[in-house]
Amino acid sequence: MSLLYTEEQKELLALVREMAENEIKPYVKEADEKGECPRELFKWGFDMGLHMLEIPEEYGGTGLSYETTAMIFEELAKVDAGYAITFVTTFVALRNVILAGTKEQGQYFADKIRPGSFAGFALTEPNAGSDPAAMRSTAVLDGDEYILNGTKTFITNGALSDVFVGFFKTSPAAGHKGISAFIIDANAPGVTVGAHENKMGLRLSNTTDLIFENVRVKASAMVGPEGSGFKLALNALNLSRAFVATLAVGIMQRALDESVKYAKERKQFGTPIIKFQMVQALLADMAIKVEASRCLVNNTMRMMDQGIMVQKEGSICKTFVSDCAQEVTSNAVQIFGGYGYSREYPVEKLMRDCKVFQIFEGANQIQRMTIANVLDKEYR
Repeated sequence: MSLLYTEEQKELLALVREMAENEIKPYVKEADEKGECPRELFKWGFDMGLHMLEIPEEYGGTGLSYETTAMIFEELAKVDAGYAITFVTTFVALRNVILAGTKEQGQYFADKIRPGSFAGFALTEPNAGSDPAAMRSTAVLDGDEYILNGTKTFITNGALSDVFVGFFKTSPAAGHKGISAFIIDANAPGVTVGAHENKMGLRLSNTTDLIFENVRVKASAMVGPEGSGFKLALNALNLSRAFVATLAVGIMQRALDESVKYAKERKQFGTPIIKFQMVQALLADMAIKVEASRCLVNNTMRMMDQGIMVQKEGSICKTFVSDCAQEVTSNAVQIFGGYGYSREYPVEKLMRDCKVFQIFEGANQIQRMTIANVLDKEYR
C-alpha cells in the first residue's frame, strides 16, 4: 500500500531522494557524533528551495500544498530527521504570520528567508513548556516600540535563524489573554543565543536558549491584535503537530527498510532470520504502523489544505504517529539484536531521533487532554 502520488509529486520525491542520498547521507554519521550540522550542508537544501516550499507564491515562495510539502520532508527525514526539521521549523514560524499577520509582514518574513535563511519559533520557556500561559517574558510599550525581556528555551534553529516569531506578555495580569506575538530580527541589539543543547537525538538540529534583554521592536512587528498571541500559537501548533508527524513517518520507513534488508541477509541456524515467524511478526507490525501513520498524516494534510484548523485531528495525528514511531524503531533494534545497540549500525540512531516526537509540539499527554476536551464539546 502507498499513497496515490501525482506525476509531479513522484518527480519531486525522486529528486529529493537522489539528492539527499548523495549530498546529505554521507555526512550524517559524523554530524550526529559531533552533535551539529555544518552550515555548508544546508546549501543543497537552499539550492533546491526547501526553505521556500510553504511560503505563498504571492510572497515569492513555491506555495506548495501541505500534502506535497509533507511528502517531501518525509523523504528527507528518511536520511536525517534533524536535517529536515531545520527547514520545517521555518514554516512553524511562518504559519503564525500567515494566520494573523499583514501582507507587509508576510512579505518581510519571506524576504528574510529567500536568500537562504532559517526562522525560529520562540514560545517555550524554562518554566513554561506544556503550560505556555505561565511564561514570564514581557513586552512593554514605549512610544511606538515594544521592549522585550525574557528567556526562551529549547528553540530549534536558535543559532541559525535570521528571524524569529516570539511570544511575550504585554499584559502579565491577563494570563494567557495577555500574550502577544512579535516578529524579531535575530541581529537586533539585545538578542543573545545561549549554548547549543547536547541532545540524545535529532543531533543535526540546532537547539538553544534565546535571551532577550531590552530588545526593541516596532509596534508594527506585532503579529495580530495585542493579546491574541496565545490563541495564535495554539492554532499554528495545530498545523505543526500534524506536520512534524511526517518526519516520524520518514524515520519509521527508514527503520523498516533497514530491518527488512538486515533480516534477509542475517542468518541463524543456516536460515535468513526473515523466515522466522517471530521476526516476521515484528516486521509485519512495523509495516502496518508505517502505512497507517502515513495515511493518517496525508489525510490530515488534505484537511489543512482545505483550511481546517485540525485541533483534534492534529493532536490525534501527532500522538498516534509518534507513539507508533517508538514501537517501530524499538522493533528495528530488536531485529538487529546486539548489533542494533551498536552505533556501527543505523537503527540505534533512529530510535534516539524519534523519542522527542512524543515530547515537542506539545507532549502526547497534553495531546490526549486536547482530544478529550474536543470530544466533550462535540458530544454535548
